[in-house]
Amino acid sequence: QVQLVESGGGLVQAGGSLRLSCVASESVFSFNGMGWYRQAQAPGKQREMVAIITSSGNTNYVDSVKGRFTISRDNAENTVYLQMNSLKPEDTGVYYCYAMNAFRTYWGQGTQVTVSS
Repeated sequence: QVQLVESGGGLVQAGGSLRLSCVASESVFSFNGMGWYRQAQAPGKQREMVAIITSSGNTNYVDSVKGRFTISRDNAENTVYLQMNSLKPEDTGVYYCYAMNAFRTYWGQGTQVTVSS
């Protein structure tokens, strides 16, 4: 069973930075892609994809974080990072790491990010 363990969330003021980490229990190359979703606390908000990095290293971001967030990978440490700069209150939510292969998608337990105005 694949395990994903996230860390790095917290409380930060608007304009600040945080770095999220996601450690996988197996090689990152065993997945077609890894990345981050977030769930905002606002009622009716759906979970949205924030960033993804494929096994070949290609990246993609939701428009609202482009230029502020960077996803990267440490292959030797089986870890994916999300560097979040210039944080805004609307970035507040629970951030979930995920990893997908040809058969299923795996999820971490989530880490809370709160950005105060």
